[in-house]
Amino acid sequence: MSPAEPTEDTGIHCQLDELLEARGMTLTALSEAVGVSVVNLSVLKNDRAKAIRYSTLAAICDALDCEVGELLVRTPR
Repeated sequence: MSPAEPTEDTGIHCQLDELLEARGMTLTALSEAVGVSVVNLSVLKNDRAKAIRYSTLAAICDALDCEVGELLVRTPR
């Protein structure tokens, strides 16, 4: 599956855009801070990720000074 293809609606939304904007941080800066490629962060940001490692989730939350529940939220299907 390519990143451009739509995926099933999991009811989970990643609020990475909102958190980056609130902190005045770019996706590139976050990528450098957590050691995850911009492409992979973009997949997560656009709700196309099928999975995320706990270590990656923790690194993103540390870099953004947020809780998991601020980054990932449930939405109506």
